[in-house]
Amino acid sequence: MAVTTTLTWNEERSFQKLLGNVSLRLLYKSSVHGRSTVEMQNRCRCQGPIVTVIYHSNSIFGVFTLGHSSDMSESFTEPNASFFFSLQKNETMEMKTVVLNSTVTFYRNNLTFCFSSYYNQKLSLNFEESRTYIPRIFEEELIVKSHAKSTFLECEVFRVEGIKDEAGYINRITRATQHRNSLLADVRAYSPYADLVSEIRILLLGPVGSGKSSFFNSVKSIFQGHLTRQAIVGSDVTSITEQYRIYSIKDGKNGQSLPFMLCDSMGLDEKEGVGLCVDDIPHILKGCVPDRYEFSPQKPITPKHPTFITSPSLKDRIHCVAYVFDINSMDNLSSKMVAKLKQIQKEVINCGVAQVALLTKVKNCNEVLQDNFLKMNKAMISQSQIQNVNKILGIPLSRILVVDNYASEREMDPVKDILILSALKQMFRATDDFLEDLPLE
Repeated sequence: MAVTTTLTWNEERSFQKLLGNVSLRLLYKSSVHGRSTVEMQNRCRCQGPIVTVIYHSNSIFGVFTLGHSSDMSESFTEPNASFFFSLQKNETMEMKTVVLNSTVTFYRNNLTFCFSSYYNQKLSLNFEESRTYIPRIFEEELIVKSHAKSTFLECEVFRVEGIKDEAGYINRITRATQHRNSLLADVRAYSPYADLVSEIRILLLGPVGSGKSSFFNSVKSIFQGHLTRQAIVGSDVTSITEQYRIYSIKDGKNGQSLPFMLCDSMGLDEKEGVGLCVDDIPHILKGCVPDRYEFSPQKPITPKHPTFITSPSLKDRIHCVAYVFDINSMDNLSSKMVAKLKQIQKEVINCGVAQVALLTKVKNCNEVLQDNFLKMNKAMISQSQIQNVNKILGIPLSRILVVDNYASEREMDPVKDILILSALKQMFRATDDFLEDLPLE
């Protein structure tokens, strides 16, 4: 009878996505093949890249290595590129990773991973007692409770198939996950300049179908740990967003609200009397338009409207405007749309609000950033779409941001997350410049 994995379909998909859409072939299962390092060695020898998965009651954690030596009778002691991961068995299915070089030792019935870069800390499995020792130094990074000795329920080893350029690819994926987690921590720790407001407001403006609502959904998905679709997304020709929405973002399902809000607006149209009315813009920027206000393309809001906010405070105002464009349509903007954008920008400048540009729907997000994930590739910067935004709106290249929103995907992607979180950080920096520049009174 075929041996099947304990992983659920969603858990297996999460691992495959982490490793780059690979396939997993089960080699060893402790409850079937016996809790023995000898049996594990026999079944996993010369298999190339493998992942060892250990199951606990509330979490799963594991170790990915590029491969064992051909002789596994004792141990192999050369540092091996590896990373450790944990997956929480809850609604968010949050995954954490730590990238390390490790040496692997088999002694009697113990499997031990030693990390020289972590002061020779060791993670070990005792098969006779079904016990796991997890160093306390990993507790916070992997979200695994560091019991001195915790019982594991099952141990499985998989061969990882379908990895191209093994060392380079896995190195990039693991570094991407590390950088993504670092950006996530930075965004969570953000505090508006001088605590002038508790939450900044970022207004998303752009043509119909440019990806404004999708950007909000993507940001929320990152902090929820799974894909969400709160904002309804329209087509490239028809705006679904007819209400003004002020969205707060929570850190997790029941977490606290993060210190920023994304304000979604009706799409712009080149035709007069269609799409967002330009005369609504000054009132939105000044904080006079309430959440869920119903837009009317032919009739802008006035102070006589029953929900008009007559005396908005600094916290009600827009602190940063993000002009959102589909990167694939940027070179084809009509002269009428360009004229409308420049008209809107005059209002933004008059209010002194910070400005960035956000280009969505980039085709290959893996080629946007340099290998260190800190800067955009020079080839990307020189593309005509980015140069056109700079020419039309005069926005500095450092504040022209490129992202790929989540659309039809079912799993999260660390590289997409990096682009989205990096865009948020640039918006925060632009906003802080605006707040710092406010008159003292």
